[in-house]
Amino acid sequence: MNAVPADLFFTPDHEWVSDPTGKVARVGVTAYAATALGDVVFIDLPAVGAVVAAGTECGEIESTKSVSPLFAPVSGVVTAVNEAVLDAPETVSDDPFGAGWLFEVAPEGVAELLGPAAYAALIEQG
Repeated sequence: MNAVPADLFFTPDHEWVSDPTGKVARVGVTAYAATALGDVVFIDLPAVGAVVAAGTECGEIESTKSVSPLFAPVSGVVTAVNEAVLDAPETVSDDPFGAGWLFEVAPEGVAELLGPAAYAALIEQG
């Protein structure tokens, strides 16, 4: 079973977001997604300054198993990308809720997000 941090919000597509209504929201993929992906070998992230729309594709994560789209959990302007995961994509698998974060957004709108309990119930369903 995957631990679900109590201080984050989640999408049904298995992304997480911190502080979706604050000045900066950090985005990543969940431990559930990281496990399903397997060994991450390449990540394509939106550029700093790019405008992303909640619920739309904004990048890709490639693993030894597949290529999966990355969806923006919030709308806004990308303010930072985690250069470390571009150089060492395996960090997403090793530490998805910490050093494996992907990008930060100045949020302007939010997709439908799940709280920790609702997300835990979703992943328990498989």
